[in-house]
This record gives sequence, structure tokens and C-alpha cells, in this order.
Amino acid sequence: MKAAAQGGAAPPGPPAAAGSAIAPAEIALLASVFVVAACGLVYELAAGALASYLLGDSVLQFSTVIGCYMAALGLGSYLSRFVVRQLVAQFLVVELLVGLIGGLLPALLFVAHNLLPAGAVAPFRVLLYALVMLVGALVGLEIPLVMRILKRHFAERYALKDLVSQVLTFDYLGALVVALAFPLLFVPQLGLVRTGVFFGLLNAAVAVWALLLFRGELRHWRLHALACAAVIGILAATMAGGGWLTSWAEDRFYGEPIVLRESSAYQRIVVTRGHGGVRLFLNGNLQFDSRDEYRYHEALVHPALAAHGAPRRVLVLGGGDGMAVREILRHPGVEQLTLVELDPRMTRLFATQPMLSALNGGALADPKLRIVNDDAFGWLERSGDFFDVIVIDFPDPSNFALGKLYTTSFYALVDRHLAAGGFAVVQTTSPLLARRSFWTVVATLEAVGLQATPYHAHVPSFGEWGFVIAGHRPYRLPQELPPGLRFLTVQGLPALLDFPPDMARVAMPPNRLSDQSLVHTFEAEWGKVH
Repeated sequence: MKAAAQGGAAPPGPPAAAGSAIAPAEIALLASVFVVAACGLVYELAAGALASYLLGDSVLQFSTVIGCYMAALGLGSYLSRFVVRQLVAQFLVVELLVGLIGGLLPALLFVAHNLLPAGAVAPFRVLLYALVMLVGALVGLEIPLVMRILKRHFAERYALKDLVSQVLTFDYLGALVVALAFPLLFVPQLGLVRTGVFFGLLNAAVAVWALLLFRGELRHWRLHALACAAVIGILAATMAGGGWLTSWAEDRFYGEPIVLRESSAYQRIVVTRGHGGVRLFLNGNLQFDSRDEYRYHEALVHPALAAHGAPRRVLVLGGGDGMAVREILRHPGVEQLTLVELDPRMTRLFATQPMLSALNGGALADPKLRIVNDDAFGWLERSGDFFDVIVIDFPDPSNFALGKLYTTSFYALVDRHLAAGGFAVVQTTSPLLARRSFWTVVATLEAVGLQATPYHAHVPSFGEWGFVIAGHRPYRLPQELPPGLRFLTVQGLPALLDFPPDMARVAMPPNRLSDQSLVHTFEAEWGKVH
């Protein structure tokens, strides 16, 4: 009577005796713990990545998603105490719900973001956190149910301490494996939508295991089998249409025909081509427009190189599109050029894809160039090379991973690699739209003992954009520039150094690795713009 009250019919066969071979049901249940942990973490990572991608690449998105998810796990674990009957049936239902809702979570968020009116951030956030909380609560139910099923069916094998140890071991191992595989394997190969669906199918597979291994305990076996088939069918259809769904969402998001879209281990790369020209987006953020990128790259490169006088060894940090390299190669005295770009997919695309390599004039194939695919911070720590000019062309400091490249710690490394009389030049966001952020970078360069010379240029795609030249000698405007430039002139250079009142310097503290105040400042300023 007690067994029937707690779970229906008797278990499928007697429990294993202590020291006997592990039963297939036990293996399946322990394996399910591994899968459950992997799937749960994927849904959390996918939600955080999508929140960053669609709402702005900020640590705030991951922090809030992780916080809500962890709270929901606790809620689900608490609610598991109220599940007292038909444990296997309840576990099967939970698995199907997790697989369906978690597996479709990226697709649902993509669709919602594109169907909601432009700027409707609040409804999207409500949906995001509602889905995260729902999936988290369901995942929180899973592990307690598995532990109770194991305890009931294999009581003679496990003391409570052994049961907890065994289950948590598989739980943490599953989380470890997927934490490594998610950014390095699944997202680059499948994309976010199909990655979510793939792991949803794994949750459904766990439900099928329960369906087959505990058939004798399920009162409505055919109904459960039909539910499994329905969930698998929905997920399989979404997997088949995942590429179309992603394309549809991105086409609406970018508003121009997309000619190239790829996911790397580091970012989503999208190239559009409209009537105006070719545009590159990384994680949804515009990096250049071929109509006016020459203004940005000429302003970034030539004031520093021309002022140096005779640069022979030049280093470019970031700038995997090769545009800065193209401009540097206009200086015939350059003998060695090193490009350090984190993402090998970027340098490969802009070196081999005809449309993209045409934009940089084939610069990434130049024999003077050495391409290093590495983290700039780590590479500078290991390298012993010195350079006459260092060109720093990173994305804006919208998160802590990028913010570390705008700190006193990083600029001290840059200073260590500058040859005597050398200059470093940094792209430094907009002094008009992000005024406090711009002058924070200036203060940060000065904090490591460099003389900073800020300047700005108008780039229509971005607006008024800022740069800073830094070195140990005073900066003097060059009297000569390379021939063939489309934007810069010797006569126009002094105007770049003039800051009107609405862009004039404001007192800001330096950005240090220990606090990364610049990330918060940048987010506050650009949040007001957007």
C-alpha cells in the first residue's frame, strides 16, 4: 500500500544489492543527471547571451539572468517537497516541459524581439525573465526528483551521503562539460536557436528513457508516450527551421540584405549590403560602413604615423577587418607590421572572402604583415617586442571583457612595448555622445605616465568620434601625409585637436582593472542615447 501511495506500481525488478552490478535503470538515471545539468546551464547561458545581444552587451544582462535563474532553481527545489505521488510520471512531465520551454527559449526571444514595437524593451524584459524563472524552477525540480527515484529503487546500494555525492558529482560534471562546449563548439556550429533546440531534444530523450525504463510504474503510459512524441516533433521542426528563423530575425533586425552571417567562439559576425554599401556588425553593433570607413581609419592611423616621422615597426591591436592595416601600408617606411586579433574567424574572412578583402585592398595578405590570433592583454604580457607605433582599434568598452583593454593595467603594458619616441593611438568612442567615457580614457593614459593628445573626427555612420595619441614626447602635427587620402589634409589637421564646449574636457578618474568604472560610465551614457 505504501509503495502504491508514493509512486503507483512496484519498481521494475528488485533493487540492486550492495556491491552488485549497476542496473541499467541506475545508469540511465545517473546519466540523466549529467544531461539535466548540461541542459539547464545551456538555457541559462543562451538567455544571458541573447539578453546581451538584443539589449546591449553588458555584464548587467548576464548578472540579472543568472541571479533570476539561481533563485528559480531554489524555488523549484522547494516545490519538489510537494510532489509525493507518481514520482516517475512527474519527473517525465518536468523533463518534457524543460525540453520544450528551454529548447524553444532562444527562438521565442528572437521572435518576440522582432515582433514587439521598436524600443519596447520593458515587455521583452518581462518575457525574458518570465521564461528564465519558469525554466529555472522546472530545472530545480529535476534533481530532487531524480534523487528520490534513485533512493526508492536502489535503497540498498545508497546511503544518503553516497546518494547526494553521486548525484552532485554528475550534476557538476555536466555543467563543466557544457560550460566549455557552449561557446567553443555548439554556438559556432549551430547558432543560439539550434543550440537551444538540441539540448531541448536531450531533455526529451531523458523523458523517453524514463518512459521505457519505468513502463510498469506509469499508469497512463500511452498518454506519456504521445506527449514525448509531440515534444520531440515540435523541437525537431524548430531544429529544421532554425536557420530560417535566425535569418528572418536578423533580416528584420538589420533592415538590409545580409550577405554573410557567421558565429565564432567570440561573437556573431554579420555583413549587410544595401544601396549605400557594405556594413559590418559584431554582436549587433556597427563596426564600419564602407561609405565612410575611410574617414575613421585615416583619422585613426595617419596623425600618429605621420607625426612619428619614420615608423618601421608597427603593431595593431584589434582591427581584424584589415582597414587599419591598409592605411598603415600607405607609409612605405614600415618594414614590419603585426596584427593581434582575438578572433581567427575575422582575419580569415577579411583575408579570403573576395567582397571583404576588396574593402581592405588585400592588406591582410601583405608579406610585411604577421597575423597573431590571441588575446591582446595576454600577448602583450608575453611579448618582448618594441614598436614605433601601436594602433589600438578595439570595440567600445561595453562590458568587462572589453573594459580591461581600457585600463591603467593594459596601457602600462602598451607603454612597455613602445620604442623610444614611439606613439600609441587609441580609438576612444564619441566625445559628444559619451563625453565622460572619452575623457576617462584620456585620464587613464595619463595615469600611466603618457602624454595624451585627444582629437576627434566626424564619421557620418557614428557621428563625432574620438581618438587619443599617447607617448613620452610632445605630439607635433605632421607637415606631410601619405598621398591619396580621401579625408585628411595637412591644413585640416589642427581642427581635429579643437574641442568645442559641448565636447570639452571634464574631470574623470582613470579606469582601473580593479573597478572598471569606465564600463559603467559608458553604459550609462550610451543607454541614454539609445
